[in-house]
Amino acid sequence: MTGDAGFDRSRRLTRARDYGKVFADNFRIGDKYITMLVSPSKGGDSARLGLAIAKKQLRRAVDRNRIKRVIRESFRNQHSDLPAVDVVVMVRRSILELERKEIFSRLQRLWHKISERCENS
Repeated sequence: MTGDAGFDRSRRLTRARDYGKVFADNFRIGDKYITMLVSPSKGGDSARLGLAIAKKQLRRAVDRNRIKRVIRESFRNQHSDLPAVDVVVMVRRSILELERKEIFSRLQRLWHKISERCENS
């Protein structure tokens, strides 16, 4: 995909070492359903997204895939407002209690918190 709202490879964490860097050196932002690990981007001048949706938390593939679609859509919408950071998103089992609209709303708040935190550092 091309264009500002796309989700091409340059906006994704694709290698294990990229994930490893985020897991090793990060700050956390989250709520009782979603945790985001945020690290300054080593891969360029734009935000990149990684998903760590554990099978232990969401047993059914259909649930994991639905949550990943919502997270990617939210990221695409907020990408241009985010600083140059790498973000790994993890979720808890209780996220299945939420409607798509509520998940999207929570993600928007968390993206905003990331931007605020990076502005103040």
